[in-house]
Amino acid sequence: MDQVRKIGMLCALATASLAASAQTTMYVGGFGGSTETLFREKIIPAFEAKHNAKVVYVPGNSTDTLAKLVAQRGKQDLSVALIDDGPMYQAVEQKLCAPIADAPVLTEVYKNARMIGDRSIGLGFIATGLAYNTEVFKKNGWAAPSSWNDLADPKYKGKVVIPPITNGYGLLTLVMMSRMNGGGEEKIDPGFDIVQKKVAPNVLAWEGSPGRMAQMLQTGEAGLVVWGNGRVQAVKDQGAPVEFVYPKEGAIALMTAICPVEGAPQPALAQAFLQFVLSADVQAQLAEKQGWGPVNKTTKISPEIAGRVVFGPERVDKLVSVNYNVINAKRAEWTTRWNRTVER
Repeated sequence: MDQVRKIGMLCALATASLAASAQTTMYVGGFGGSTETLFREKIIPAFEAKHNAKVVYVPGNSTDTLAKLVAQRGKQDLSVALIDDGPMYQAVEQKLCAPIADAPVLTEVYKNARMIGDRSIGLGFIATGLAYNTEVFKKNGWAAPSSWNDLADPKYKGKVVIPPITNGYGLLTLVMMSRMNGGGEEKIDPGFDIVQKKVAPNVLAWEGSPGRMAQMLQTGEAGLVVWGNGRVQAVKDQGAPVEFVYPKEGAIALMTAICPVEGAPQPALAQAFLQFVLSADVQAQLAEKQGWGPVNKTTKISPEIAGRVVFGPERVDKLVSVNYNVINAKRAEWTTRWNRTVER
C-alpha cells in the first residue's frame, strides 16, 4: 500500500508539474519571415529568461492572425497578437483585444502610437510615401518628387506604379488624394475622381506583389511608386538607385501593432510581453533589423539606422494618420467601385 501511495503521490506531483509548466507557456501570433526570426532568436529568449516563461511564436500574416482570433473567440490559444494597424482596428471593434494595463513604459510611447480605445498599441512606425528611381529621373532631367500631386503629373505617364486598393498602399493613396481635394475618409468621391482621371492615366501597373514591385523599381521600369519606407530601403540596400520621399503634405503612418488578446490563457504574461516589446532596447532591435520606426521616445539608435527609419519627434509628428474605423466599414464598397472605375 505504501508503494501504491508513493506511486500515486509521484503521479500527482508529475501532473501538477505539467500543469504548472502549461500555465507558464504563452502563444504569440505574429508576422512571419524576418520578423519571426528576430523574435525567435533575440526577443523571445530575453523575455523568457526575464519572466521564467515559455513563449511559442505562431507565424502568419495579419489577416491569418485576425481570422484565428475570430475563429477561437471564447477559447483563445493566443495571448498576444501582432497585426498591422488596419486589421488591428477590426480586432478591437470585434472585442478581440483586452484593455492594455497601465505601465511606466506607456509614458515613453509617442502619442500617435496610442490607438483608439487603448486595447492595442503601435509597435513600430512605417511611413507610406513616394519612392523613385534616381537614374530614371536624372536621365529625364526631372527634379526629385516632393508631393502626392506628382502622381498626377502627365510627364510621368507610363512610369508610375501603385499597388491596388486590396493592398494597403493603394488604399492609402486613394484616401490621401481625397483628403487633398476637399474630401477624406468620410467623403471619398474627390479621391476617386482624381485617381480615375489624373493618376490612372499615368499608371503602368497596379502591382500588388512586393517582389515584382521591387524588381520594377530596381530596373527603372517603374520610375515613381507609392510604397513603404522599409520596403524601399530593402531595395536600396541591394544597391539599387532608389530613394524614399516624405511628401510635403505628409507621409501616411502605417504601424505594426500589438494587443493582449481578450480571454487570453495568460493575461498577465501577455501584458508583460507587450510592455517588454515597447521597451527602448527591443525597439532599437526592431529598428535595426526590421526597419520599424521606434514608438518609444527614449530609444537610442545609430545615426545610420536613424536615417533609414521613421525616427524622432520631427518625423513622427509629421506622419498623417487615417481613420480605419471609417475605412474598414467602407473597404468592400470602395474595392468594388475601384475595380469598376479605376482598374478597368
